[in-house]
Amino acid sequence: MAQSLTHGETALPADWRDLFALTKPRVMSLVVFTALCGLLAAPVSVPPVLAFASILAIALGAGASGALNQWYEAGLDAKMKRTAGRPLPAGRLDPQTALQFGIGLAAFSLFLMLFASNWQATLLLAASILFYVFVYTMWLKPRTPQNIVIGGAAGAFPPLIGWVAATGSIAPLPVMLFLLIFLWTPPHFWALALFMRSDYAAAGIPMMPVVAGEKSTRRQILFYALIMAVAAIAPWPLGYTGALYGWTAVILSALFVALSVQVGIRETGDADLMQPEKRLFAYSIAYLFILFGAVVADHWWPL
Repeated sequence: MAQSLTHGETALPADWRDLFALTKPRVMSLVVFTALCGLLAAPVSVPPVLAFASILAIALGAGASGALNQWYEAGLDAKMKRTAGRPLPAGRLDPQTALQFGIGLAAFSLFLMLFASNWQATLLLAASILFYVFVYTMWLKPRTPQNIVIGGAAGAFPPLIGWVAATGSIAPLPVMLFLLIFLWTPPHFWALALFMRSDYAAAGIPMMPVVAGEKSTRRQILFYALIMAVAAIAPWPLGYTGALYGWTAVILSALFVALSVQVGIRETGDADLMQPEKRLFAYSIAYLFILFGAVVADHWWPL
């Protein structure tokens, strides 16, 4: 749970850069991109101003989720090298300011979405914020190594929200894109958890490598990579996308599986630099960006 500043410390006045850092901008960039792809792949045309406002609402909702996550986990972040420099554990921001900022941003994002699109997209955006904050951050993450598996649903909402913002309804393709991100999340985050295992252990977070060990985690990375590849390719034979997306998915997914095999079968020692795991983590981000870009390209310029 959120904790106050270290004894004797006083928070500095809130700086816009610290407030921006609360929103987890690097995570937000992927959220915005997948949401935009969901909107652009929809079979309707949305006025540019309303489309921009809808995507902005999704970005602000994601930022609010990140801010509330950092508010709640400030004590845990202080124990991890990767996150100790964040505004709250570093003492640059007061927890109450972070809480108010997160709640205010979430409320504004929902009002903006309702104004720019429809109540269905607004409801999905609200569900994604609540799921990330209450189900993933407060309930799953500190309690179970399956936190990433179940919690992956939180990051899978954006393309679905983007599509519904454009159409007002749910269709098979955005549901399949939701499933793709849901299955992509475990190998993506477990690759990170393998080379950041000591950080998670120090903070007492039950990530898979900490609780189940490296060997089990590596097997599960490979398992999820295989079923993710099937989910990624499936829209093509099912007729929801064309050959441009299909061949992109086949090639990119084959490489994803190849990198996962390398991670899945190897054994490491204490001084291992974890290069295959770092390569898989980096590639997984590029994989999702390129694949979702292919969804849009296939819609607008089919082969």
